[in-house]
Amino acid sequence: MKKRELPLSCPSCEKQLQVTHMQCPNCETKIEGAYTIPSLMSLSKEETFLMLEFVKNNGSLKQLSNIMHMSYPAIRSRLDKLIQRLEEL
Repeated sequence: MKKRELPLSCPSCEKQLQVTHMQCPNCETKIEGAYTIPSLMSLSKEETFLMLEFVKNNGSLKQLSNIMHMSYPAIRSRLDKLIQRLEEL
């Protein structure tokens, strides 16, 4: 079965969704309320991948360029855009 992903924006108006309910699959304890989604969860798949690979590779852009099969300047540019995005969150 394909793993379902948490939707982050409304399919109708594209505004950010809000978590209102969580439930433990083991004991069925429920938590209800209006909670905002953590900032890092609003990153795209590509941004999240880049951030995780950057950390896993000790911040080495050279290693990232090998993993992602991209030039060093392209990786640097993507990282700069990610940093700007994180500053906006």
